[in-house]
Amino acid sequence: MTARMYYDADADPAALAGQTVAIIGFGSQGHAHALNLAESGVDVVVGLPPTSKSRSIAEDAGLRVADVADAVRGADVVMILVPDTAQKAVFETDIAANLKPGALLMFAHGFNIRFARISPPAGIDVGMVAPKGPGHLVRSVYRAGGGVPALFAVEQDATGTARARTLAYARAIGATRAGVLETTFKEETETDLFGEQSVLCGGTAALVKMAFETLVKAGYQPELAYFETLHELKLIVDLMYRGGLNFMRFSVSDTAEYGDYVSGPRIIDERTRATMEQVLHEIQDGTFAARWIAENDSGRAEFERLRAVDRDHQIEQVGARLRAAMPFLDPVTVQAGQAQAAASGAAGEGR
Repeated sequence: MTARMYYDADADPAALAGQTVAIIGFGSQGHAHALNLAESGVDVVVGLPPTSKSRSIAEDAGLRVADVADAVRGADVVMILVPDTAQKAVFETDIAANLKPGALLMFAHGFNIRFARISPPAGIDVGMVAPKGPGHLVRSVYRAGGGVPALFAVEQDATGTARARTLAYARAIGATRAGVLETTFKEETETDLFGEQSVLCGGTAALVKMAFETLVKAGYQPELAYFETLHELKLIVDLMYRGGLNFMRFSVSDTAEYGDYVSGPRIIDERTRATMEQVLHEIQDGTFAARWIAENDSGRAEFERLRAVDRDHQIEQVGARLRAAMPFLDPVTVQAGQAQAAASGAAGEGR
């Protein structure tokens, strides 16, 4: 059965008419949601701590800014766009006691609901709109007249209007221009974490590093190894993005296609599938969430150690030199002190 996609015609903007939306956080997703909503005619207030450096940025963008508790108190819809690990504290300190009866509490990722970090009170709606792209694309594609596709879900419908308001929100940030897919908090959270760990971040990064190390160990030039294992990856992914695996294989040489068929399954084999299944099981049963929460609660020593090791990997040193000579790539350099901000931005979490 083909999943149904919902578009502009399926989302009634009148569902948010006369309502105020509070955006909590103004990072990658936060700034995009707030500005897109405002330009769609929605009354928006950005909720930030008094000491947040983002207050002046939001105000300069023409948005109304308030302390988090005040923003929530005056809002009919509250979208939480701070990092996953910060949401519980913000909810308990500034949001829970200030929610209006019948308000719609929203998320862009189901982590805190799925793993019971946040328990919304009865009498309010709980929904989700999760764009399938980073905030800067949610913003730039909207401004160009398009939209980034998204997932949407309703976890709690106390008013009978949760689904209509959630779809209207998705329309207001531009998502229904591209299409939104209905899901659940459970499904979105588990598939999102699995995708990040098995392919998008963990699997790809590990594969690239191991391939690079294999060539360098065999005596090949590190610069050549970088081009073959990292630089050209974008070209292949772009082909997949446009036309799937078939278009990628149509576009490369027959030699490359044959190597794909005979060598790919030797590298990513049944042992890898078994490991993927174990990773998925640890996501489903809460093992990963518990480990990540404990890591944050204990000061993130392992996280910072792992980050430092990979930040100094040879492929990063070689790549930085090569990218600096290719200004047409619009290369960026992330320093040690910027790592957390960059990570949050890429993940679509506000700060």
